[in-house]
Amino acid sequence: MNPSLLPLARREFLRTSGLGCGSLALAYLLGRDGALAAERQPHFAPKAKSIIWLFMTGGPSQVDTFDYKPELQKRDGQSLAGADPKTGFFTTSGKCLASPFKWSRHGRSGSWVSDVYPTAARHADDMAFVHSCHSVANNHAPASMELAAGMSRPGYPTLGAWLSYGLGSANDNLPAFVVMHDAKPRGDDGIWSPGFLPKTYQPLLLDARQKEAIRDVAPLPGVTDTRQKAMLDLLRESNLEHQQAHGDQPDLSARIRSFELAYRMQAAAPEALDISRESAKTQALYGLDNKDCAGFGRQCLIARRLVERGVRFVQVFSPTNRISGGAVGDVPWDGHNDILVNHRDCGMMTDIPFAGLLSDLKQRGLLNETLVIWGGEFGRTSDSQGSKGRDHNPRAYTTIFCGGGTKGGVHYGKTDEFGYKAVEDKVTVHDLQATILHLMGLNHEKLTYRHNGRDFRLTDVAGRVIREVIS
Repeated sequence: MNPSLLPLARREFLRTSGLGCGSLALAYLLGRDGALAAERQPHFAPKAKSIIWLFMTGGPSQVDTFDYKPELQKRDGQSLAGADPKTGFFTTSGKCLASPFKWSRHGRSGSWVSDVYPTAARHADDMAFVHSCHSVANNHAPASMELAAGMSRPGYPTLGAWLSYGLGSANDNLPAFVVMHDAKPRGDDGIWSPGFLPKTYQPLLLDARQKEAIRDVAPLPGVTDTRQKAMLDLLRESNLEHQQAHGDQPDLSARIRSFELAYRMQAAAPEALDISRESAKTQALYGLDNKDCAGFGRQCLIARRLVERGVRFVQVFSPTNRISGGAVGDVPWDGHNDILVNHRDCGMMTDIPFAGLLSDLKQRGLLNETLVIWGGEFGRTSDSQGSKGRDHNPRAYTTIFCGGGTKGGVHYGKTDEFGYKAVEDKVTVHDLQATILHLMGLNHEKLTYRHNGRDFRLTDVAGRVIREVIS
């Protein structure tokens, strides 16, 4: 490729978005002729068409949000039976720490929700609470990779990449997989990487800190459509010549298809991300008029606009804390020092947008076909770290499913009377992944990719669909 044909800024955009050089024509013909179509058909009729995953990075405390434990409240400061000071990443006291939040029951289901989520609590009857989640890794990066990719080490494809590989996008002009964050969470690329899948299946990253939602997506001044197509024709000839000389190369084929998408996104992406097209009422629903949650609200609203236009999977990461409360910037729910300050702050930033997203999807008739997931990479200990904080706890945490073919107002699995360990109907990360794929019409045992002589799958050799939460 002649470097003078494309400015550096545009190349940087294409590279960081997973988009390389290639041709429009070849990718179009491959899709038209069916070379890509077989892998994009679901295995059976799906319950959901799209997913919005609100990833509460840092590990929200189950016993301070959605898993009410009266016994923990009664025994504040007393010894916690069976406590292991090394459950988390640091050392805990072994003494019960009562939740500092107020709890109340909501909806016909009578679901207990703390006042961390007073607005989202109104949607309790739309939520399927999975209380018995547990995992292996007890620190942020490996735990986040375990939840997203099934493995606690980098190099493996994540859920969004698998869905992109298995189903593709329902809109030819937008990617199948989009990630939104402000500060990168621990594990960053490992949480959304395509791993050994072709790079076509990596996400478009949208950084909330950038002035532009997507840098350099608009053509440069003076570059007409005719001129741009001439550039692409030259690139096509160059890449086809290289392919003929060197045989099939997956990375090159991925770049060819990705560059086609980059070109077509020039018109579609700015429109999809333009929330000024939304009414003032809708913007207020997401909390855009509230400084405490406007940033996350904007991302949730964009997520709705994206799935509305055929994007399969949107992952929105919890915003960076305004008040750390023991968290370090990129791990907002990480309330090691003071769970009250930390979780109150995180709730203020995410409660209204979470509720607004559910309300908006519901009133548009989209909630039935959009699976909204709320949850983090692990929970937190029922005993204290220091006097007011909680350490990481992979032995028990809550994940919530809303819409997308799931039952509302149901509770699956249980933790012990202190919320310390999952004890009934335990759910592994592979069970969560198998369930999510099933709702999207994919059999987790059949969605495979051959790498290094072996057929890999997201759920490795495990995973059970949690049919009890499926409608």
